Amino acid sequence: MTSSEENVSTSPEPETIEAQPLQPSPEGLHSRPKAQRRTAIVVAVAVLAVLALMIYSGIHSRAVAESRLTQRTQEAAIPTVAVVFPKEGAPTQEIVLPGNTQAFSDAPIYARTSGYLKRWYFDIGAHVQKGQLLAEIETPEVDQQLQQARADLDTAQANLNIAKITANRWQGLVSNGSVSQQETDQAVSNLSAVKAAAESSSANVRRLEQLQSFEKIYAPFDGIITARNTDIGALIDAGANTQPRELFHIAAIRKLRLYVAVPEVYSRAARSGAPATLTLDEFQGQTFHGTLVRNANSIDIASRTLLVEVDVDNPTGQLLPGAYVFVHLKLPDQTRSVTIPSNALIFRKEGLQVGLVRNGKAELVPIKISRDYGNSVEIVSGLQSTDAVIVDPSDSLVAGMPVRLSSKPTGGSKP
Repeated sequence: MTSSEENVSTSPEPETIEAQPLQPSPEGLHSRPKAQRRTAIVVAVAVLAVLALMIYSGIHSRAVAESRLTQRTQEAAIPTVAVVFPKEGAPTQEIVLPGNTQAFSDAPIYARTSGYLKRWYFDIGAHVQKGQLLAEIETPEVDQQLQQARADLDTAQANLNIAKITANRWQGLVSNGSVSQQETDQAVSNLSAVKAAAESSSANVRRLEQLQSFEKIYAPFDGIITARNTDIGALIDAGANTQPRELFHIAAIRKLRLYVAVPEVYSRAARSGAPATLTLDEFQGQTFHGTLVRNANSIDIASRTLLVEVDVDNPTGQLLPGAYVFVHLKLPDQTRSVTIPSNALIFRKEGLQVGLVRNGKAELVPIKISRDYGNSVEIVSGLQSTDAVIVDPSDSLVAGMPVRLSSKPTGGSKP
């Protein structure tokens, strides 16, 4: 045996160490459940935070969506309007108003008695003088009635005479007792009755004489015959239960009158005695002069106008009744006005208005019109050339409503 083997064999055998299980310490047993609880709490908090974040995110996104929807709805509710600026016109020194000429005196002529037309003497266009005979009517019935009435009057006069004699005689006899007072009173009373009957017969005769005088028809004033609605042999019925028929129509045209409706804003020009100038289409370049003689002194509520009368001398008869004329009235001072389209007007119970856009909102202002040109109107009060006027305003437009402009305004001058 070698020395190395000896050494190996002689070395002591290693000791076998058995592994003993580790026993947890009391401190470790207590710290492990605490850590697990902390971990569970952290996880729960994280889960709650995630849930809260998800809920907040959903609520926030929904709130933002509702806010956007509300904003878009409000924006969509704002009406879009088109506007124009009024066109400023030159200062007005006179106003021109339409009118119709009328005869200064104009009268239809009717028959006052019944009969047949015997003859007529003047036709249309004839100039006649006051009191000139125009026509004659045959009235045989009236003539016979007049004869009968005159006979009745003669009878009444005879009865009246005998009644007077009887009354005087009985009054003389009653004084000496020849007749009784009663008989005398009866005679006096009979005289009064017969006298009244005679007066009635006399009045009837005068009435029939008046009817007979109406057989002749005379001109009531100087003028021209403008209509003749009868002819020889025509039946003339002047009864109260029938519709009377006009025989002639006469008009005095040496002076004409015109009635003109002056707008309220120009009522200061309607002064009595103020001059007026007339022009007619058929007399190009020619003017006629008249005078404003009177006015109604009251504004018509329906039309907001003042009715005035203008008289024009027409000695030559150049102007005819019924002609369409333009009356020029001078204004006491210059009046400035603007013009806007007619479709910008608003008609409501508050009166005539227009809608304006100011600071992004609608505003309703009252106005006054001087002249209507059809597609446009002239405004003398309530508007400036710098106002943005809404065109075609809706019925729902109210003051203070937000509005949006659809395009750049046209007309006038922008401020």
